[in-house]
Amino acid sequence: MADKKRITTTLSSMPPFEEYVEEIRPLWESHWLSNFGAIHKEFEAELNKYLQCDEISLYDHGHTSIESMIESLGLTGEVITTPFTFASTTHAIVRRGLTPVFADVKADDYTIDPASVEKLITPKTSAILAVHVYGNLCDVDALQDIADKHGLKLLYDAAHAFGVERDGVAAATYGDASMYSFHATKAFHTIEGGAACIHVHGWTPEQNHEFKVMLDQKKNFGTTGKQKYGYVGNNNKMNEFSAAMGVCNLRHLPEYIAARKAAAERYWERLGDVAGLNLCRPKPNVKHNYVYLPVVFDESVFGATRDQVQQALLEDNITCAKYFYPLTNDLECYRGKPGFDVADTPVAAWAADRVLTLPMSSFLTTEDVDRVCDVVLSVPRR
Repeated sequence: MADKKRITTTLSSMPPFEEYVEEIRPLWESHWLSNFGAIHKEFEAELNKYLQCDEISLYDHGHTSIESMIESLGLTGEVITTPFTFASTTHAIVRRGLTPVFADVKADDYTIDPASVEKLITPKTSAILAVHVYGNLCDVDALQDIADKHGLKLLYDAAHAFGVERDGVAAATYGDASMYSFHATKAFHTIEGGAACIHVHGWTPEQNHEFKVMLDQKKNFGTTGKQKYGYVGNNNKMNEFSAAMGVCNLRHLPEYIAARKAAAERYWERLGDVAGLNLCRPKPNVKHNYVYLPVVFDESVFGATRDQVQQALLEDNITCAKYFYPLTNDLECYRGKPGFDVADTPVAAWAADRVLTLPMSSFLTTEDVDRVCDVVLSVPRR
């Protein structure tokens, strides 16, 4: 169907070109392109306010921020996490020399199941690393209760939860720390980038600030002063061009989310009551970001498999993604290793084999959504 308009899984949100040019124009005067420049400082301050954080540290990628938090919090032994996530979450644990222990997920929203988490705690457990999925928040209250009861750190991979609030409280405030990804595919992005939001329970504001300073130093080669290196650091700073994109996109975020919400509501109108489909709608007390449009296809009820739907969409020049698939406890690089067995997480395995994220972006029109839905609904009849 080459003659048909191509509808892609996502399209990066972009501010007006002239606005971005004006934001970066001072760089041609200052020549300060990295190393905590003026735009970086402006963006960090605006983001800290928007996310309601105690402290925030910007990174070149979300992945490097979560690795740095794992290391800097001194986590050891085992970390209970979910396999229903992007590879980065599991890789971060393994790359820091820790052991991921996989809990199953809940069948309604595919976030980590607190009951499964508690069963897996051992004397070796140092933390829980939970993942907010598709803009749906984890059961943050139950997870905090478990962490407090067992003296564990609670971290969140909040890559899908930028701008999400529950009863007016931002997702970034839950747990001890949260990681955000600002990759170009997200509802909010800085081209590439990420952040660590810090609010460690039981710490004073001064201690949280000291931790933020340490993260800033570690991501700058461990520099603690002029020609002084107090840490074995890395180079994970956000540059000024990415920060400028963040400043611009933050201004336009309400309109980006409004456009996504309109598209999501059309999807729900067309597909929400179709037997055999779970669209993971947000809870009433949650301000959502509509970052993805996931549909889980129960072929025994719907009459067609996820793969058959994906193929039909591709034939109509529409792309979509099996996201998350495969589970991270089934990735090739881990397969066969102790503790990496999809049979231990049956709900997650069931969802991973059936989920499809349909096209979602700030540029998606009602006509686009209708075309996608028409194809989806036609597959069982083929």
